[in-house]
Amino acid sequence: MHKSSRLYILLVCLLGIAVLLAACGQSTGNSSSSGQGEKNNTSGNVPTASSSNASDSAETFIFQAGNGDVEVPKNPQRIVDLTNFYTGYFLAIGVKPVGVLSGAMENPYFAGKLDETEDLGVDPSPEKILELNPDLIITFTGSEGIDKLEQIAPVVAIDYGKKNYKDQIIDFGKLTGKEKEAEDWVAGWKAKIDDLKPKVQAAVGDKTVSILNPYSKGLYVFGHNYGRGGEIIYDEFGLKAPPEAQKEAIDSGTGWASISLEKLPEYAGDIIFTCPWAGDTSDPKIVYDSAIWKGLPGVKAGHVFQLNPHSDTYSDPVSLEAQLEFISSSLLSVQ
Repeated sequence: MHKSSRLYILLVCLLGIAVLLAACGQSTGNSSSSGQGEKNNTSGNVPTASSSNASDSAETFIFQAGNGDVEVPKNPQRIVDLTNFYTGYFLAIGVKPVGVLSGAMENPYFAGKLDETEDLGVDPSPEKILELNPDLIITFTGSEGIDKLEQIAPVVAIDYGKKNYKDQIIDFGKLTGKEKEAEDWVAGWKAKIDDLKPKVQAAVGDKTVSILNPYSKGLYVFGHNYGRGGEIIYDEFGLKAPPEAQKEAIDSGTGWASISLEKLPEYAGDIIFTCPWAGDTSDPKIVYDSAIWKGLPGVKAGHVFQLNPHSDTYSDPVSLEAQLEFISSSLLSVQ
């Protein structure tokens, strides 16, 4: 055989072997890729399943608060309440905060309900709050240091008085996973009001009712949404304040008005609920011992009822239940 022919045959054989090896390599590679793909698909299914399971048992949700949409734990277990005025909402639905301010601790209506709850004082530091390991913090919108609190736990800020107490307790029920308890409270409260309202209205008749608190510059006249029984007297029982008080403290929507002692007769009703102002150190006797106060028709008739400045300034469900008993019995006594 010619030398060039033998060389040609050798090249063809080598080319055939190379093609065969490439095909085997590709087949092996495809098999390996296929196997790896199955492994990837299998391992890929695990995270998907895990993600699905995690979603099904999600531990957080978005709550619309005064400070925006906040991601909060689904069933918070360690709530720190920095409001004083909203502590009773949690207690009413069976949620005991792990820490509250001194004002809530001093509310006699909460006696026995805050055992084992930490008294955080008046203005606790973030470090003190951190020690309680909270999973949710409640405060007011506009409070200083919210950004620091957010580094500890989710913060829900509340616009004071924006919602009436019935809507507010439903809101807190959603926040804490206690919607049924909140709805039950509202239903029970309505039943009590429905029973008492016609009796109270019959006793009061066309008499007017005022809520008056002395303070350093005169008096505060309170309306329908600022505690001190206003929610019960004006909203629930539908009683009326004197025209000026009705206009300035109720119809205006503010819930309060500030007046001088000289204007007191224009704002004083036939029935008066009052307590010394708890926000300053002024002597309430400046008002109570004055000739103007003593000359009021309601005072002369003995239709003055003293509120508790440490508890009746609150309008949470626990405080309201206690106030309802006192206010209704007081109003029924003027018959």
